[in-house]
Amino acid sequence: MDQALQSKPPAAADIAALSCAELIGLVRSQAQTIETLTQRLAALTHQLEWFKRQMFGTKSERLRVLENEKQLPLGEILAPPETLAPRKERVVAAHKRRERQRDAAAVGEAESIPFFDESRVPIETIQVPHPEVAAGLDEGQYEVIGEKVSYRVAQRPGSYVILKYVRPVIKRRDTQAISAAAAPQGVIEGSRADVSFLAGLLRDKFDYHQPLYRQHRRLIDCGINVSRPWLTQLSQQSIGLLEPIYDAQFESILADRVKTMDETPIKAGRNAHGRMKTAYFWPVYGQHDEICFPFFPSREGENVVRILGKTHAPGSVLLTDGYGVYASYAKQFGLTHAQCWSHSRRELFEAEAADPEGVREGLTRIAAIYAVEDEIRDKNLTGEIKRLHRLTHSKPHVEAFLDWVDQRLGQHGLAPATPFIKALKYIRDRRLELQVFLDDPDVPIDTNHLERALRVIPMGRKNWNFCWTELGAKQVGIVQSLITTCRLHEIDVYTYLVDVLQRVGQHPASRVAELTPRLWKQHFAGNPLSSALHTLAA
Repeated sequence: MDQALQSKPPAAADIAALSCAELIGLVRSQAQTIETLTQRLAALTHQLEWFKRQMFGTKSERLRVLENEKQLPLGEILAPPETLAPRKERVVAAHKRRERQRDAAAVGEAESIPFFDESRVPIETIQVPHPEVAAGLDEGQYEVIGEKVSYRVAQRPGSYVILKYVRPVIKRRDTQAISAAAAPQGVIEGSRADVSFLAGLLRDKFDYHQPLYRQHRRLIDCGINVSRPWLTQLSQQSIGLLEPIYDAQFESILADRVKTMDETPIKAGRNAHGRMKTAYFWPVYGQHDEICFPFFPSREGENVVRILGKTHAPGSVLLTDGYGVYASYAKQFGLTHAQCWSHSRRELFEAEAADPEGVREGLTRIAAIYAVEDEIRDKNLTGEIKRLHRLTHSKPHVEAFLDWVDQRLGQHGLAPATPFIKALKYIRDRRLELQVFLDDPDVPIDTNHLERALRVIPMGRKNWNFCWTELGAKQVGIVQSLITTCRLHEIDVYTYLVDVLQRVGQHPASRVAELTPRLWKQHFAGNPLSSALHTLAA
């Protein structure tokens, strides 16, 4: 227990026996205790508000969250009906309406509108007999003048298919030699898995976040008896084939002038019996909408050096959050360090309970800066035009906001720091880094594009929870890098994986960069390699 909580005020008789100096010391001691307890109360209140927001409220720090004053708190929603104010009622006169006459042939118009891609979804046609014809109406009594179409989404218990290759064995009459065609060569030598199964296995696990044990259960339910270790081995071998493509994409990102970086935790490797280590992915996002998830077992700053290297082209920029190792790295190796406005806005938002009016004013000022970015995006401005637009419209708002931060801190003086004051200091300490985007059109205003892309890791944590080994975590980073980049470039993940798993073994090593999703879309997306399953279906 804190010392301030353990000390007890002296009794009245003891106070009377104290000298003047001792009384002054006692008053100062009690004042210090009160100040300590006040700060402790403010900190606990701030934590309580944060937990309430995590449990019941939205986590977005955008201004419109605070403007929703009509939103009922959870207690009012769950309150008994009698505790709520009664609603006013009014009498409505009864009336009748005549039913609208419709053409019988027009029934179900909305159902006839396709809501799917007919080139990718198999369609089975079911002929629905007309009830009068089914009742025995003679063909001479009617004629078919058209047809109406309705669509329904259906699902089979499983979509697995067994490919049965039948190879005739022949015997030549002249030489008596017996021979047969060789079995088709698979992506993984000697494996029973077709490339379509490998692609589906990876997509289900890493894109749809279905752990292997669930996929194994589905296989068993569909009548396919295989072992779970077999699925694990297939995953590892398939990712091993993709690793050179990941390396090429990583090199492409490192060559970009502007890079965005962050870190996110994952449980990987055993720390003790029943406990897992906390390790980290360090996602790096490049200018060409490519992302890689390098894995390291710790959060130490030296990992940034291992990832980004020590040499950079002149004018390189590193955009990050407020973690101090990035600033140290940028200063050491001569990069321009830009920081994220979204994280600064979040710091203010988290201090709402301490100073609602101050937070509202701060978020309003930041919203004006973001409004300019929305305008730039709507007009699709780039290059020098985008830079001049930011200098003309964004810069006045940024300077006014930073001046407001200085004024509020000046008014604070030497009073104890509150969460609101700490948020203002966070912004003031990063004022130079927050202004980098104004003069560089290639630098985003925040790291939100990276945070959206790295959501696959938290989503995975909620489904497969952890990786048994650090090697497994590294493999997760490899395949998620390619899958997420496919999503960024609107590439069908399954089609891409089916193609590159077959192509990587025959493609020249010097041109492996062509198999990264961004370049694959240019070179091979128009005529991708397919599985024998798709050839058979065609």
